[in-house]
Formats: sequence, structure tokens, C-alpha cells
Amino acid sequence: MDCSRKPISANTFRGVAMTILSPTDERQPARHSLAGLRMRKHADYQRAYAASRKRQSASMSWFLAPQQPAYPGAPLPEAPRVGLTAGKVLGKAHERNRLKRRMREALRRHTNLLPPGCDLILHPRRAVLNLDFTKLEAEVVRILQQANSEAARMTKL
Repeated sequence: MDCSRKPISANTFRGVAMTILSPTDERQPARHSLAGLRMRKHADYQRAYAASRKRQSASMSWFLAPQQPAYPGAPLPEAPRVGLTAGKVLGKAHERNRLKRRMREALRRHTNLLPPGCDLILHPRRAVLNLDFTKLEAEVVRILQQANSEAARMTKL
């Protein structure tokens, strides 16, 4: 019987119900997700492209822009966001989808490195299709570190 998330017992002490929960499994690492960190709307991409300039790395181009409200008076997004683009020049749909899945996984592993208060868009080149995952992950980490230093410079101005 797995009791990791179910109450072990419910005791009543002077009319107050007390529930004792068993400790969670410590062996599983916390899984981070990109669910709330992804850019999804075309307008968000357009705002980010307009407010940034193109930067190059060995295997992809990237754009970094300070976050802007969706419309005047709207609140700023609470967390940094990341967007992935894969043009048709990269190959057929299944190749582009595989590439985006691999890049999302590399980003998911390093969500703590996303620059705060910024939108980051990654645009891979064709060479990424044949790149080893460890090299792709190292490239993404390098871009995130550069984006953090660039974001720090933008906030100083």
C-alpha cells in the first residue's frame, strides 16, 4: 500500500480533527516545467522581436527583450518567458517538432538560468538537427548565461 500522499490516520483530540500526512518520497528530484514560462501568442513574439536585436551563437540565433505588457495598463508577466521558433528551412514537420522537443528539454533542465524580467526567443540553425543532446544543452546554457549578463546590462541603463 502506497501511503506517500494519503493520510495515515485521523485522530480526534478534544473535538479537533487532526490529519497526519506521511513524508513525501525524497528520492525523486523536483521536476521543473516550462508550462508557465513559454511564449505562446504571436503578438508576444512580435513585441519581443521589435524590442530586441538579433544575437548569434554557434548553432542558433537568439533575441532578448525586456518584458512589456500585452496592452497599455496590463500587468507585466510574473516570470521570464522563452519562445522557440523552427522555420521550414530546418526540415519537415517531424524534424522541426523533434528539434523543439529537444530544445524544450534542455531549457526545462535550466529554468533557473532564465533572465528575470525578459523574453528570450531561440531560433536554431540547421546544424542543430544533428547535434548531440549534451552539446545542444551546453549551447543552451551558454546562451542563457549570455542572456543573463545582457539582461543585467539592460537593467543598469
